[in-house]
Amino acid sequence: MKDPTPKSLGYRMPAEWEPQHAIWLTWPHNELTWPDGMLHDVRATYIEIIRALHTGQKIKLLIKDSDSQAAVRHTLEREGIGLSQVQFVLLAAEDSWIRDYGPTFVVNPSERRLAMINWTFNAWGNKYDDLIADDRIPAELNKSLRLPIFEPDIVMEGGSIDVNSAGTVLTTEQCLLNRNRNPHLDRAQIEVYLREFLNVTKVLWLREGIVGDDTDGHIDDIARFVSNDTVLCAFEEDPADENHAILRENFERLVSFGLNVQKLPMPGYIDDRHTRLPASYANFYIGNEVVVVPVFGHANDTPALDVIQRCFSSRRVVGVHATAMVHGLGTIHCCSQQEPTV
Repeated sequence: MKDPTPKSLGYRMPAEWEPQHAIWLTWPHNELTWPDGMLHDVRATYIEIIRALHTGQKIKLLIKDSDSQAAVRHTLEREGIGLSQVQFVLLAAEDSWIRDYGPTFVVNPSERRLAMINWTFNAWGNKYDDLIADDRIPAELNKSLRLPIFEPDIVMEGGSIDVNSAGTVLTTEQCLLNRNRNPHLDRAQIEVYLREFLNVTKVLWLREGIVGDDTDGHIDDIARFVSNDTVLCAFEEDPADENHAILRENFERLVSFGLNVQKLPMPGYIDDRHTRLPASYANFYIGNEVVVVPVFGHANDTPALDVIQRCFSSRRVVGVHATAMVHGLGTIHCCSQQEPTV
């Protein structure tokens, strides 16, 4: 392990509900991610995400070229979204899932300094050769950001971890212990990296993620901290559903950790005519003023929004239709990355 680490220099990863300067997004353009003409609908979802969040924080939008930037500017103006809150960053990423290939931002509160962690990205266990190129994005971004940068030299995706502000990180065995990530590291060694780079003291492991998740069980589809001691846990009530046993075990583990665990319903079975898609209300994003939640036109949309709203009395909860987006095997949390305020 390289020294110094973020922990040794007083940096930590803030919880998502702590104050943010910006949300990072990558404007969708890859038609291989969203086939069958879905890209138009996915872009409409991005506009709604930006609309919901832009009054409370900056939007930093990676965009592949100047022609695309001009088109998006026109669309945002037409939709009445204030461009003063939007910063365009000309950088061509292969795909839109910046949560996983982008930097993890950490802060040093005493020095009021921001830094980034540049994990290694291998396209979710070398599943997509054409997307591994997005591993370069954090270093490319830092040519202009010029932040202190920590490079642990291990494979990690942002969607595989969720932290509170009291030194705890949630993750899954299915992902972080998978041999397609860091086969040279065991559980204890991975925990050392999490403690040193996120500055946490406790690592809580769930077993696995939902069916259809090509990330090998990212935490942000199944369990999310909403306060230091409260977790929303995706829960499938139907015992005939293949997610039922998986999510029940995760719920029981969370309870055994001594947390306040609230059940978050699931949106049922959504597929692409061939296989189940990883649709989950847990893939929400907590902004400064608004929590943006993926919804799918299901009877559980409103109950899920109600559960989340009860956890965020000072924020507005907004549902954004994400059925097209989930055909790319992710939704709102997957496509975003928070930059905390320092």
